[in-house]
Parts: sequence; structure tokens; C-alpha cells
Amino acid sequence: MLHKTRGIVLKTTLYSESSVVVQIFTAKFGIQSYLVNGVKRPKAKIRMNMLQPLHLVDMVVYHKTNSSIQRISELRPSPVFRTIPYDIIKSTIVIFLNEVLYKSIRQQNADENIFDYIFNAVSWFDETETASANFHLAFLLKLSRFLGFAPSTQTKSDQSYFDLQEGEFKSLPPVHPYFIEKTSAALFIALFSTPFERLAEIKIDNVTRRVILDKILIYYTLHTASFGEIKSHQVLEEVLS
Repeated sequence: MLHKTRGIVLKTTLYSESSVVVQIFTAKFGIQSYLVNGVKRPKAKIRMNMLQPLHLVDMVVYHKTNSSIQRISELRPSPVFRTIPYDIIKSTIVIFLNEVLYKSIRQQNADENIFDYIFNAVSWFDETETASANFHLAFLLKLSRFLGFAPSTQTKSDQSYFDLQEGEFKSLPPVHPYFIEKTSAALFIALFSTPFERLAEIKIDNVTRRVILDKILIYYTLHTASFGEIKSHQVLEEVLS
């Protein structure tokens, strides 16, 4: 039976000389693996450039319950990216976010709220002419709300430490090393709370941005099972420096 659904491309793996298996986060079925034949052929209906990280697509798919590999009848970019593939900073940010997403949204079931958040955020990032270098930081912190470990923004005047393990402010530094002190904690919460359209108002130098990113990745590691090591952030830091 054929179904229409939107999708967000997460990972493409070579299957044979001319075929790939692509993992796509779909609005209707959650994360699914699809076998796509002939992607390298000159007249292929579905080409490799349609299956790049975090590309947004409309699909018509065959779906069999309990099948590990599904098939795609039709696929087209929607919307077609205007800037991400051609802007080195944007494309590097997207590759980094794609790696984090792949490691943190492993559920097979559909989740409309997470899907819509990612779809709309990536669409906005592609369309905006004034993308902030803080986008990836804010994106991940806002995503934590949908993954169930949003940081608490409640704080009192004597609470100068943000406990990454507990996700809340504390008056004394915790006994473990997973915390942020006052200045960085304020930026952490500001990035979580500020709309994407106003991120440029948050001034962060390159050194502090690296510190915040490292703390966000620790935060994800503490709250996401089998999160593992993120490698692409090293390239991202070089591009943004």
C-alpha cells in the first residue's frame, strides 16, 4: 500500500555499486530505512544529491509493518534548499546537527512534535539571510524540550551553578564535574529561550561558543542513552573560528 509522508534525511549508506540504504525520519512512520536503487545512474529518479544530511523531502512510500527495509515510489525535495548546500558555514552546521540528531532520535515511532520542530527549524535556517553562528547551540537546546530533558530556567539570586546532570540551577557546585558556572549558564539558558530570529542579539565569542557547545554535548550524553562521541563538531569549530 502506498502512503504519502514528509521526511528528513538522516543517513545514507552504500548498499551496492548503484544502490543505497537511506534512513529517513518520516512524519508518518518515524525513522525508517529505505532501499533506493540506481541513485548514481544519469537518469535516476532519486539522485544522491536529494539524500544529503537533513534534506527535507516529500515522499510516496511502500510501507510494510515489521519490515526492516522499506521502498520509495517517489521522492522530491520540499522545500528545495536555497542556501545550505552553497554556504560553507550553514552546510557544516547542518552536518554537525545531523550527526547529533542521528544519535539522539532513535525511536521508530512517529513523533509529530519532534518532526515539525526539526523540519521548521531547518527550513528557517535555509531561508534566513542572517543566520547566527549560534544557531546550532540554540537548535540543540530547544530540541531537548522535545526529547524530555529541557533545562529548567527557574533560578534564585543565590543559585550560580547549572547542574547538567539534574538540568537545574544550584546554590553550590555539585560533587560531580558536570556543571556550568554563572556566566556560561546565563548564555546556556538565553540560547534555550531566545527565538531563532533574535539569536544575533546574543553576543558570544569563539572561545565561549566552544565551551557552550562542549557543555551541550555533555548534557546530551548525560540524558541520551548510547549517545556516543560526536566527531563533526571539530570541523565545525574550525569553520566558525
